[in-house]
Amino acid sequence: MIESNRLLFRPYTLDDLDFYASLWGNPEVVRYIGKGKTKTIEESRRSMENRLLPGYRDGLGLFAMVLKANNQLIGHAGLIEQKVDGQQEIEIGYWLLPDYWGKGLAKEAAITFKDYGLFELKYHKLISLINPNHPASIFVAKKAGLAYEKTVSLPEGDTLVYSISRNLRE
Repeated sequence: MIESNRLLFRPYTLDDLDFYASLWGNPEVVRYIGKGKTKTIEESRRSMENRLLPGYRDGLGLFAMVLKANNQLIGHAGLIEQKVDGQQEIEIGYWLLPDYWGKGLAKEAAITFKDYGLFELKYHKLISLINPNHPASIFVAKKAGLAYEKTVSLPEGDTLVYSISRNLRE
């Protein structure tokens, strides 16, 4: 289990399907994810079974985010593989339920996985892929120490790439 001051991160299980589907079913949450389309519970189940759960390997994956104060699931965060401009990259991802926006929790999650990826898993570079119309996510990336690298064209449209690299002497 990975943790920060206010958050615990644990692998999802099929028992979390209702919560996972609630994230995917919330138009506010997915507005800037991919093409911004919600998923049904059945689509969420397929996503969980075919992508999310098999994605846990070598420290990677999206982990259920639990608020320590009340043991509530509030979102997810983690490190996932992405192909950008033909290059394999490791992305810091983070989603939160709207009730928890604006409380510094996305920043806390992003910093936790930045440190985990750079210093525990020893990745040289991490990125965040951000919809250019999502200023809150840009703010989180900057607060976590990532800087604008470039804009790429992905199937869902123009996407900002923010990145951070580990000092090789560390």
